[in-house]
Formats: sequence, structure tokens, C-alpha cells
Amino acid sequence: MTTTTTTTAAPAETVLDARGVTMRFGGLTAVKNVDLTVRSGEIVGLIGPNGAGKTTFFNCLTGLYIPTEGEVRYKGTVLPPKSFKVTSAGIARTFQNIRLFNNMTVLENVLVGRHTRTKEGLWSALLRLPGFHKEEAASREKAMELLEFIGLAHKAEHLARNLPYGEQRKLEIARALASDPGLILLDEPTAGMNPQETRAAEELIFAIRDKGIAVLVIEHDMRFIFNLCDRVACLVQGEKLIEGTAGEVQSDERVVAAYLGEPFEGAPGAEEVAEVEAAEAHAEEDHEAEAPADTPADDTPADDDTPAADSTTSTTTDGEAK
Repeated sequence: MTTTTTTTAAPAETVLDARGVTMRFGGLTAVKNVDLTVRSGEIVGLIGPNGAGKTTFFNCLTGLYIPTEGEVRYKGTVLPPKSFKVTSAGIARTFQNIRLFNNMTVLENVLVGRHTRTKEGLWSALLRLPGFHKEEAASREKAMELLEFIGLAHKAEHLARNLPYGEQRKLEIARALASDPGLILLDEPTAGMNPQETRAAEELIFAIRDKGIAVLVIEHDMRFIFNLCDRVACLVQGEKLIEGTAGEVQSDERVVAAYLGEPFEGAPGAEEVAEVEAAEAHAEEDHEAEAPADTPADDTPADDDTPAADSTTSTTTDGEAK
């Protein structure tokens, strides 16, 4: 008698588990009771019309905001309410508005992202002990590997501010990857890009997924997001309207209505939206004021290195704190 053994693949690990995330600013609710999971090997998209609460939700996931209600878990552990601790735990992010150290080289920008993974302390650095030199060499090797991965190794000694816009986007992703994340959050990675740069960004995100890193991405380019993602969630007025495959979300009449601007019951007026935006901006300013000056995990550049700006692209205002 022949016995047949069937092997069942182990279920993918849940990397991110956000439950009931709510963010209020005074009496205004920017995000309301949002649940979202991301599993290993997945690319998940987050879409929604302007002012839907997407970036506010991202800020709750990464410790920039402390949710009014709900919790965020990374691989089963509740995340601490500090962005540099979230980075240390294994979550990295980029921003819609590029935040590079523009007076530092491409290589130095990536090395900044390695700081959460170095173990040598202050005295080792000051005294230039052997352990410091060994770790510094390992960090440079890792940084060069990442620059090779994104196609910028040949520009390692160029100043970040001299890179074309698309390459600045790539560099910001490389800096996020330098912290060895298990999950990377990308906030509008193709904003301002031309079609060729957008295709390159899509290939890069697939390559990141193939390295075993889960991806959660906000994007307004619907063709890009539906081609890219395994699942897509749509936020409208701070609430999750639907979550499913690209086909399911595309064919949902409520999603179509939201993007056409058809009003929903209880939709906020212009004054309420402005109040939420002001409250979010104030919350982010408070966070940056409290953050240590040398905390690159918060993407807060030092005084001598203002964020690289790009004058060739117009930034979409999403009705949320950026």
C-alpha cells in the first residue's frame, strides 16, 4: 500500500496588526477605528481621496502620533509610542516630502539609517576603540550593498542634493532599508515621478518584497497601486471603507463615488478639514520639538543639513499632516 503525504505551507507571519486605531485632535476625528494587517511577503496598498486620513494613520503606526484609541503590534508585540523605538523594533518609513540630509553624501545618508543597528557606545566612538572601527567598516559595507541594490553605488560620494528627483526617492528608501526592517511604509513613493521613474519604483518595491520585507504603501496613482499590491484598503473620512484584492476594490461603487467627490453622510466641511490639518501640523511640530537633535530615525535633519527639496515637482496636498 502506498501512503501519500501532503505538505501544507505554513501560513505567512503577521508582521503588522493594527486594531481599532483612532486618532482624534480635540473634538475632531482624523482616523476612526481602523483595522489593518500586513503579512510577511505581502505588498498592501492604502488609498483614499484627499483628506481621508492615510498619512495620519501612517503616523500612528510609526510612533509619530500616539493613537487616541486602539493598538499597533509588530510581530505580536505592542509598539512603543516613540518613532525611534518603532524603527529599532523593525518598522521603517519614507515620507511624501523627501527628507534627506542634503549636505551629506549619498553614502552618509544611508549610514545615518544604520544607527539603530550599531552596538558600540559613545566611549567606543570617542576613543576609537577596535570594536568601533570594526562596526564602522561593517556599516559601510552594508550601506554600499544597499546602494548597489537601488542602483546608486556609482554615486556614493555625490551630495544628496545633487541627485535627480527619482534618485532622491530611491536614496530615501535605501536609508529606510539600512535599519534592516521587517516592514517598510512608503508614503506616496511615486509622487512627482515621470512614467519611467514610476516603473523603476515599481520594480524596486517588488525587489524589496523579494528580500522578505513586507511593504505598506500609500499612493494616489491607481494604476500603480493596483498593479503592485496583493491587497488594497481604502480609507474615506478616516474610516476603512473596503479591503480586498485590486479587482474587488476597483469594482466597489463606494470607492468610485469617493473618488468622484460624491458626499457621504456626515462629511466634514472645509472649516472642519482645516481644523484637523492645523491640529495635525501642531502635533507634528510638538513631536519634532521633543525629539533628540541626533535622532535620524525620526527623519529630523540636524540644523546644518536641511531636507533636500525638489523644485521640479508639485506636491499633492493630501489634507493630512505630511
